Amino acid sequence: MRYRELDENGDYAFGFGSTEFLVNSPAAVAQAVLTRLLLLQGEWFLDKTEGTPYSTLILGMGTKATYDGAIRERILDTEGVTEITAYASQWNPATRALSVQATINTIYGQTEISTVL
Repeated sequence: MRYRELDENGDYAFGFGSTEFLVNSPAAVAQAVLTRLLLLQGEWFLDKTEGTPYSTLILGMGTKATYDGAIRERILDTEGVTEITAYASQWNPATRALSVQATINTIYGQTEISTVL
């Protein structure tokens, strides 16, 4: 598995040669998970079914029962992920943000995911 590393703004890192790639590591899988979580369903022109189902299972009123399952499924379906060993989410109604933290086992070792959706 080989992923181009992202900078602090979430953009691809360029200009550093082979050091800007994450290769066969838990960090590469973690970046793959985060990238998959941030892809909206229908956003990728080659496969409109690919992506996180924000509009149907995560956003809006009454989705508390569905959003954790949808996010967990997205994580588990990521290449290199073998299991989720810990998972937590927290909805902040004041900022309207969903924080997600997960510890995952990958084919390269364990890593942690933390993001705000």
